[in-house]
Amino acid sequence: MENKHLQEISEIRRMMEQSSRFLSLSGMSGIFVGLIALAGSVTAFFYLDYHQRYFNAVKFYQNIGAEDYRNTILFLIADGFIMITAALFAAWFFTSRKARKMGLPLWDNTAKRLLKSLFIPLVAGGIFVLILLYHQLVYLVAPVTLIFYGLALLNASKYTYNDLQMLSYAQICLGLIASFFLGYGLVFWAVGFGIFHILYGIMMYFKYER
Repeated sequence: MENKHLQEISEIRRMMEQSSRFLSLSGMSGIFVGLIALAGSVTAFFYLDYHQRYFNAVKFYQNIGAEDYRNTILFLIADGFIMITAALFAAWFFTSRKARKMGLPLWDNTAKRLLKSLFIPLVAGGIFVLILLYHQLVYLVAPVTLIFYGLALLNASKYTYNDLQMLSYAQICLGLIASFFLGYGLVFWAVGFGIFHILYGIMMYFKYER
């Protein structure tokens, strides 16, 4: 009888958790998002002739001509857009696959609250990045994006696994550190959006999906 009551309590707890938290986030999506971010960073690395231009980012963007600046920004925007599109597709694909396996809805009120909490800081950060680009402060984009992304993850973590908080703290700390090393923004980008996502995805996969 006691075991039956414990099973019922566990089932009630599981149902309450499913109704209040989005549990379909996949570790594989984190891994693939990280790989996509690394690919985009490497592409930008070669385009910028990194050692000649990006390590001297402050001086470079202060002395760059208008046409060269415009071309560089357009490339970085295109590179970022492709990365974001590919990352969103990977996140949707692996998350929907996990939801089907677990028999959970992919789109419910919890998912809506999670996305709202995630995108409000992201949109604010995106607008701030556009302001930085307008003032030709490109070397501040990397730390700002890492910080706002970390805040977005922290804001969304209350609607999914608590483990997401670890990734959010790591991104915020990395962004603050990157603020002191402005010439190495692309390196911090690769670490934050690439390596950290891969490590987080691996941890989530072995903890919840194996």
